[in-house]
Amino acid sequence: VQLVESGGGLVQAGGSLRLSCAASTQTFSSLDMSWFRQAPGKEREFVAGISWSGGVSYADSVKDRFTISRDNRKDTVFLLMNTLKPTDTAVYYCAAGTAVATSPDEYDYWGQGTQVTVSS
Repeated sequence: VQLVESGGGLVQAGGSLRLSCAASTQTFSSLDMSWFRQAPGKEREFVAGISWSGGVSYADSVKDRFTISRDNRKDTVFLLMNTLKPTDTAVYYCAAGTAVATSPDEYDYWGQGTQVTVSS
């Protein structure tokens, strides 16, 4: 399974971005997908996850601001990020596995990451 993220960039605080993660697999609809992020000097942290059946989970820090979704026809998962804050600045990674988990150790496949920078 290969995962390719896109959609990162530089945005002002209060702005929005939508990240995409395209998967190259015929089994995408059976995978649980998540987004993680890693800021300089910090550990990789869970942001949001969506199960193969559509159940979603969010970190408290992004709840009510971020929305995760998936399109199984396009083998793609999305992360819509609204009301962005400077503290959201990080490299955002897409991950695939057999469960939505907050530990990065539970995931089998990772994308290369996309940089999101939020200026104040």
